[in-house]
Amino acid sequence: MGKDNKKVNLRIIICGVIVVLIFACFSIRLFDWQVVNGDQYKEISAQSTSYTEVSDATRGEILDVHGKELAVNKTAYNIVINKIYVKEDSTNDIINTLLDLCAVCKTKWVDTLPIKVSGDSLVFEEDSGAELEYITGESMLNNSKLVTAEQVFSELCIRYKAEKIEDLSRRRDVVSVRYNMEKTGYSYSKAYVFAQNVSEDTVAVVSEQTQSVAGVDIRVSNERIIKNGTLIPHILGVVGSLSTEEYEANKDNGYSMDDVIGKFGIEKALEDHLRGQSGTKTIVKDENGDIVSETETVKAKPGDTVYLTIDSNVQAVANYSLQKNINRARAEGVAAVKNAKSTNAKQQSLLGEDCYCGGAVMLSVKDNSVIAAASAPNYDVSKYYDPDYNAWLNTNEHSPMFSRTFDGSFSPGSAFKPCVALAALQEKVIKPSSTINCTKHYDYYPKYIVNCMGTHGPIALHSGMTVSCNYYFAEVGRRLGATTLYMYAEKFGLGVKTGLEIDESIGVLAGRDSTTWYEGNTVQAAIGQSDNTFTPMQLATYTSTIANNGVRYQTHLVRKIVNYERDETVLYNNPKEPVVLANAGLSKKHLSTVKSAMRSVVTSGTATPVSAYPKAVAGKTGTAENAGSDHVIFVCYAPYNKPEVAVAVVLEHGAKGKYAMYTAMDMMDAYFYDKTLSQVKSKSWG
Repeated sequence: MGKDNKKVNLRIIICGVIVVLIFACFSIRLFDWQVVNGDQYKEISAQSTSYTEVSDATRGEILDVHGKELAVNKTAYNIVINKIYVKEDSTNDIINTLLDLCAVCKTKWVDTLPIKVSGDSLVFEEDSGAELEYITGESMLNNSKLVTAEQVFSELCIRYKAEKIEDLSRRRDVVSVRYNMEKTGYSYSKAYVFAQNVSEDTVAVVSEQTQSVAGVDIRVSNERIIKNGTLIPHILGVVGSLSTEEYEANKDNGYSMDDVIGKFGIEKALEDHLRGQSGTKTIVKDENGDIVSETETVKAKPGDTVYLTIDSNVQAVANYSLQKNINRARAEGVAAVKNAKSTNAKQQSLLGEDCYCGGAVMLSVKDNSVIAAASAPNYDVSKYYDPDYNAWLNTNEHSPMFSRTFDGSFSPGSAFKPCVALAALQEKVIKPSSTINCTKHYDYYPKYIVNCMGTHGPIALHSGMTVSCNYYFAEVGRRLGATTLYMYAEKFGLGVKTGLEIDESIGVLAGRDSTTWYEGNTVQAAIGQSDNTFTPMQLATYTSTIANNGVRYQTHLVRKIVNYERDETVLYNNPKEPVVLANAGLSKKHLSTVKSAMRSVVTSGTATPVSAYPKAVAGKTGTAENAGSDHVIFVCYAPYNKPEVAVAVVLEHGAKGKYAMYTAMDMMDAYFYDKTLSQVKSKSWG
């Protein structure tokens, strides 16, 4: 036992000696580096310095369901200033040289300083509050007492050593470049983009004239090109430079101030996929500032390519037909008003003369993928950054940038009645054969009288749906109750998000979202009035859910996401495996009853213009009272026996339902019969 203890002690001593020797070696070496030969090693270190430069990633592209280009990249040329190559105190001279060359070539350079020259003085640009707050804040001047443009500019001139530049305009321009350099993080690792997307002629001039100017370079980049700006502007969106607020929100995710980011639409919603990853390059300079080596340490990774579910042909037809039928509804309204005034008719307005806007949607029933989604008035998103065009967009009284399809919320009118019927049948409030005596004016609640378009007498569900009897559905709604009604509506996708990748309105469900509620409000809600307002996208989802026997799939705009080379799938929304969001739990018998009634709406009811369509269509019309002419709604699915598509069309103040139906039929022509835009233009419905 004693021998064993001696062996253990000996091992401990040996280990301790080894540890002491190791630390002694490190200490001696450290002393040599820092004290004995410190000056020598400092000189060696000074002889070479390495820098890491960040390279931009190529943004992913956006295509339609068939691979047709929507937003793609085009080679562009930028003039950059690379700090690694710039000698001390020569920055302003380089900027002066580039300003002269840009003036000769009539090329725009990046100018963000919110101060401009006006005569012999300086003034702030309009809407420059955020920029000025940044300049005078802690990040830059840190002096809140600077209130005039002259005061701010004077401090910036001192900061950038530009006081001696005699010409005021040139001094202002140099300061502008230096200001943006600082703001965007100009450094050894990040070159500054002086001018973007310059012409090849400018490239030639700058390249020739700056051969002896260190630090100036021409770099190839990617310019975002929108192939057809009017096709899906509300869906596609745009990219743009980061605002101060966007930079603060995203700087921890690797964004720099001069990066671009998706502003809205798919460009924003799928920013993480589209953006890609930056690369890095290590550059080593010797003591004279000359480049010793350049090594790519991290290769830039391009963003992913996104395939949408949009069919460009159907979408183009939807855009055209929606606007055409809005114009037709308005023209008929204007003529009706003129005639009413000439004949001294009782009603001389609200006849459709105020119809300017609307929305139209087509979904694939098998998975609720969006085939087309049109909003009117439309606009050209490729001109979004054109100052004059953008000013028009923001002042147009009909707000073209506002998507009626995703954000416009409209009373559904009688288009809501299939939901009421299915809920009442499933809850056993009525039977298909149950009759209610329509006497035209439903006055169960005297303060909430519902008027019917006719006096139908004893009427059951099938006929009540076909002729759209308000009396019948008001009574059914009363028996059902508001809570049960909106619970079923939610399952159909009304008053809830549909699942879209981009922003959308939730709409309003009467009873659930109402600030005040009385029992009498229920009968108004049951005929699609009261507080009920839904988007065309929700109405299409609701119609698709009926076609799918009460099963609601997630509505979506993305078919798949692949890598930039398009040889690897990142995400795939398989049409054969739709995402189920809700199930209304409806019996086949009740579904068959309501679907049959919706078919009769087309063959002999309020949607008879659609009866001529070659495919069997089931649908429901709606007319909703509001301030102005009535909104008109048409929802449908087809073919009736084996549904493929669901359509919803809303004409704001359209007055006449037939024009919504014509739009739906044009869209179905494009889908079922591959009719092109030119074919639809030559012969459309109505």
